[in-house]
Amino acid sequence: MLPEVLLEKYPRTVSLKTGLSYQIRPLRPTDETAFHEFFLAAPQTERMFIKHRVTELKVIRDWCQNIDYGRNLPLLATTSNQIMGVATLHQQLGGWKRHIGRISVIVHPHFRARGIARTLVAELIETARDFGLERLEAEFITEQERAIKVFSLLGFNKLLFLADYVKDMQAISHDYVLMGFELVTDEEYAGMG
Repeated sequence: MLPEVLLEKYPRTVSLKTGLSYQIRPLRPTDETAFHEFFLAAPQTERMFIKHRVTELKVIRDWCQNIDYGRNLPLLATTSNQIMGVATLHQQLGGWKRHIGRISVIVHPHFRARGIARTLVAELIETARDFGLERLEAEFITEQERAIKVFSLLGFNKLLFLADYVKDMQAISHDYVLMGFELVTDEEYAGMG
């Protein structure tokens, strides 16, 4: 499915049991300021493991002004003008990992433990199927216990554990965990009957 066709299903409203409603939609060029503020609100201990310098406005500006939904599809959970969370499906359009997507997710500290990460990741799992991907990956350090649990509940399994393998921005070593999810397409379900 082409990203443009897929994007027609957004924005989509989600209502939580608590009564809070939010929209799920892709990142837009007009989100630049709110997206930058979202990352500034993330605890420094978490920002240390993001692969880009998200506190720098020029990084966020580049992301917002050069969106390529076929390569990176950032889905936002938003309420009013605030970004509550973002999950991104990263794809390699060629090479030996072109059938594997990678999912990353982060939720604003004020909106955690409400199922937002789970909803966003579940949405991207379905999107990955629509894109024809066969597998998904997610990377963690062992201290990200809550995130690992959310991905486990959605069907991800631990593929790899490497002790003291990655270093944060302060050069402190952490254990690396790679989790994976095997996508089953509708055609595969149909053949199981």
